[in-house]
Amino acid sequence: MTEPGPKRNDPVTYRDAGVDIDAGNALVHAIKPLVKATRRPGADADLGGFGGLFDLKAAGYRDPVLVAANDGVGTKLRIAIDTGLHDTIGIDLVAMSVNDLVVQGAEPLFFLDYFSCGKLDVETARRVVGGIADGCRIAGCALIGGETAEMPGMYHGADYDLAGFAVGAVERGEILPRADIAAGDVLIGLPSSGIHSNGYSLVRRLVARELLAWDAPAPFAAHRSLAEELLTPTRIYVRPVLAAIRATGGGGSGGAVKALSHITGGGLTENVPRVMPAGLAARIDLSSLQVPPVFGWLRRISGLDEAEMLRTFNCGVGMVITVDAARVDAVIASLADAGESPFVMGYVEPGRGILSEAKGKGLAEAVHYTGLLTG
Repeated sequence: MTEPGPKRNDPVTYRDAGVDIDAGNALVHAIKPLVKATRRPGADADLGGFGGLFDLKAAGYRDPVLVAANDGVGTKLRIAIDTGLHDTIGIDLVAMSVNDLVVQGAEPLFFLDYFSCGKLDVETARRVVGGIADGCRIAGCALIGGETAEMPGMYHGADYDLAGFAVGAVERGEILPRADIAAGDVLIGLPSSGIHSNGYSLVRRLVARELLAWDAPAPFAAHRSLAEELLTPTRIYVRPVLAAIRATGGGGSGGAVKALSHITGGGLTENVPRVMPAGLAARIDLSSLQVPPVFGWLRRISGLDEAEMLRTFNCGVGMVITVDAARVDAVIASLADAGESPFVMGYVEPGRGILSEAKGKGLAEAVHYTGLLTG
């Protein structure tokens, strides 16, 4: 005989409705050591307040301008959820915001995360936040707070979503890009670790079409599973790029570094023009790129032509640095000292009348390509 259900006037707790306050408290307790490990000058408060605190004076700034960025990780998150591989997706979350800060010459100071789910699994959330803390340590910024939202009925099963918010600072006279970018300036590329965090809706569709299992050996790297390869975290360029800027005269007038472009959605085609002044364009030698095998595999199974590959994926370049031609060697040396593998990939030239929308920034000169994209 079926047991009678709750009567209309029976007490119904928040837990009965699907929200477990105790689980949320357990998560805060579990991540406190992870958060503490990201402390830096200016951020010394404990986790658990109503807001995160940061002391700009303690961080050593004189006349700072604050720079803010927020982002997610796109549908790369779907792979992490479907495979249970949650440990590095937080690095991607941090990378997508802090790399956007450093292109304006800003040092990332602090980061906040938003984790939302239908039912909180403390261990999964701890692993995700552990990755976020790892990303913050790599970037040199403090994880000073965030929000964990348990919202039954909004998500299916073990699904969760992530968003990240970063704030940095740059001295007023050192904001990038500079206005003195000129024909003849040199473009230096920094390698990506793979797909980073853009293009995954296409990637997932191709994997499904090829009938590939996530735990099968990757067709382009047989020593690891397909999921492990595709979840390779986005590289964080903050420390080496800031070191190069500071070692070669700073970001202001007279410094070697004039601009940076974070290569995200839209690839080289859409992101490099965002820093080019009117009348100038980027000339990129595609034969200079060291293209990771994953892009060759994607090109083969998708049938995409070169132009579409270049505006969909980073194709092996995660950051492009525009440098005064007379100071290229110094910038390359500083980047190499910081563990990077910089390479000259092109130069700035007069525009030739080809225009691009350049990620919503209005009309800007396009990228011109030479050579062949291999892979």
